[in-house]
Amino acid sequence: MKIALAQLNYHIGNFTENNSKIIQRINQAKADGANLIVFAELAISGYPAKDLLRNQKFLDLCEQSVAEIAEVCHGISCVIGAPIRNSDPEGKPLYNAALLMENGKVSHICKKSLLPDYDVFDEYRYFEPNRSVSCIDIQGEKVALTVCEDLWDDETSNNYVGDLMAELRKENPSLIINIAASPFSYVHFENRLNVLRRNVIKAGCPLVYVNQIGAHTDIIFDGRSLALDNHGDILAELDGFTEDYRVLDIFAQASAPATQTTSEIGLIHDALILGIRDYFSKSGFKKAVLGLSGGLDSAIVAALATKALGAENVLAVLMPSVYSSDHSLKDALDLVKNTGCEHRIVPIKDIAASFDATLAETFSGREPDLTEENIQARIRGTILMAISNKFGHILLNTSNKSEAAVGYGTLYGDMAGSLSVIGDVYKTQAYALAKYINNDREIIPTNTIVKPPSAELRPGQQDSDSLPPYDILDSVLFQLIELEKSGSEVVRSGFDEALVTRVAKLLNNAEFKRFQAPPILRVSQKGFGAGRAMPLVAKYPF
Repeated sequence: MKIALAQLNYHIGNFTENNSKIIQRINQAKADGANLIVFAELAISGYPAKDLLRNQKFLDLCEQSVAEIAEVCHGISCVIGAPIRNSDPEGKPLYNAALLMENGKVSHICKKSLLPDYDVFDEYRYFEPNRSVSCIDIQGEKVALTVCEDLWDDETSNNYVGDLMAELRKENPSLIINIAASPFSYVHFENRLNVLRRNVIKAGCPLVYVNQIGAHTDIIFDGRSLALDNHGDILAELDGFTEDYRVLDIFAQASAPATQTTSEIGLIHDALILGIRDYFSKSGFKKAVLGLSGGLDSAIVAALATKALGAENVLAVLMPSVYSSDHSLKDALDLVKNTGCEHRIVPIKDIAASFDATLAETFSGREPDLTEENIQARIRGTILMAISNKFGHILLNTSNKSEAAVGYGTLYGDMAGSLSVIGDVYKTQAYALAKYINNDREIIPTNTIVKPPSAELRPGQQDSDSLPPYDILDSVLFQLIELEKSGSEVVRSGFDEALVTRVAKLLNNAEFKRFQAPPILRVSQKGFGAGRAMPLVAKYPF
């Protein structure tokens, strides 16, 4: 049985473009002699379509797309994901379904049973879970056709009651097909592969898994679709973070060794490039602007943006103040030279002095403090937004996850932007990312990497004046955020209680800032945003 795996980048609601891609691959698969072509979960609508799934016109267009695509399915079978309406008024209005198309029509519908509602997922908001399952016939093979999470209910998961695959295994399927919209995190692939292998070994049959790729604002899909033989060995692995297509004979193909990178930093780098590129292309934007300070974070964002968008489409704005060091200006200019991006220098010394003079009477009798530092950050934010407005450039935010976690940023200042590029990258990871970017040649100046980090908002300022060392801070934050431990659990793991108390308080008190921050490209298993819903006003337990 020759199966084509079609791993595509879908644009939510862009039915014309999506349909064209899908039909092109179906025709290619027919020309390649494939019996079956498999696409991803909710390929028809794009994922996650969110409350567009409540829009009746949107659903009508989904149905039209299904009919249009089914018409070309002659001489080949096609499995594809789509939302379908539920005729039962007692349930949710939709099902998340895998459609089997043959002979110009939809011949079978397999509805998703296990609907995730954790982290970035919110499928119970829209979909009714399926209550009964059975295998279906595709080209003479008995197939367990499943949708993403349907394979994740096993002894390692506590999310669901019951075991969908146990029911399907009773029918002795000869093949498992799983269509997915499985978001990327830098630790997720091995877990995903292990789940697929467990299902293969239990069922004793091969498996085809097709994931989508692409970024939908904050959520990134890595693709890396797979085919496994009945021993769980990899027959084929499609490329990560790019559209790919592969035809294989599922029952005759020899296993192939994995060839793709598994380094966390390499994966993060590729995910961020895709996230930037898709945010701009799918939104219809072309040019980006960012503030370039000479520090590590803005240098990384500038380097990633130039690679994603082209140097000619990135404008770096240098905004030195009276506190900016000469080496910071030089480091920023070296970065501009190394990347080839456009740049402007807009000093803020006189603007800051004007604020001081304007507020002198109001602030009479009070010493300069954080207020004046924040004013400088907000001046820079205003300049960047002015350039964004005047020239139609999209402002990229350059704050990292460590800063976002503890509130080490200024609302309406350095927290401004339409997209946060490294807001899910800890500072310690940022250093590794900078070295990765410099792997072939120096793009980020060495001095930018080795010098102590500083916001340069007052004389001699360093981040260590306000924060614990980043290696320690990030270790505590990882346990509080990614591992979702309480402060007392973190203390029991070996950290100083006073330190953990301080970090936990900073984390919790900064929630109101993060609520107003731009969307963050998600690369970890627990990023700020949709996947971490916390109250703004609460007494947090320790």
